[in-house]
Amino acid sequence: LKDSVRQQYPAIVVFPQCPANSFWSNVQVAFDSVTKQRKFNFRSDGEPTIAMKLAQELLYKIIDEYPVNKKQIYVGGLSMGGMGTFEIVRRNPKLFAAAFPICGGGAPSTAQGIKKVKWWVFHGEVDEVVPAAWSQEMADALKAAGADVKYSLYPGVNHNSWDNAFAEPGLLPWLFSGKK
Repeated sequence: LKDSVRQQYPAIVVFPQCPANSFWSNVQVAFDSVTKQRKFNFRSDGEPTIAMKLAQELLYKIIDEYPVNKKQIYVGGLSMGGMGTFEIVRRNPKLFAAAFPICGGGAPSTAQGIKKVKWWVFHGEVDEVVPAAWSQEMADALKAAGADVKYSLYPGVNHNSWDNAFAEPGLLPWLFSGKK
């Protein structure tokens, strides 16, 4: 929101919000009564959720109606939005130049199809809401597929790793260096 940042990194920024009764990604969530944690089963196929479908329609409407530099389209999100980041890139692999999911996760089997996007994956080491293993698995799968990937795991940080990610002095220079 700082004028100096907007001058240095001019952009059209959109923050869609997912309805409470929906989800960005095509994931099944279950509660494990033994570990007392949520388990996520990320799908690599299937139709988009209504929220994802609407987000994609909004994205393409903005691209069509505004002066968007199509070589510099970026996506990021936190928590469910981090999951949605992997999902929207999977569904539009040629659209994005860079992506930064924060405390999210996805289906590692999709890494081959999204490897041309530049990635910076963030997570808190002691996240009690979305286990850090989900980001680690995606980062590992992307690296194995040959993607340009950075992974930042914040020691002692719980689910609010977005505080650390957005405080990274290199985030905006890294993001805006991504070009298709």
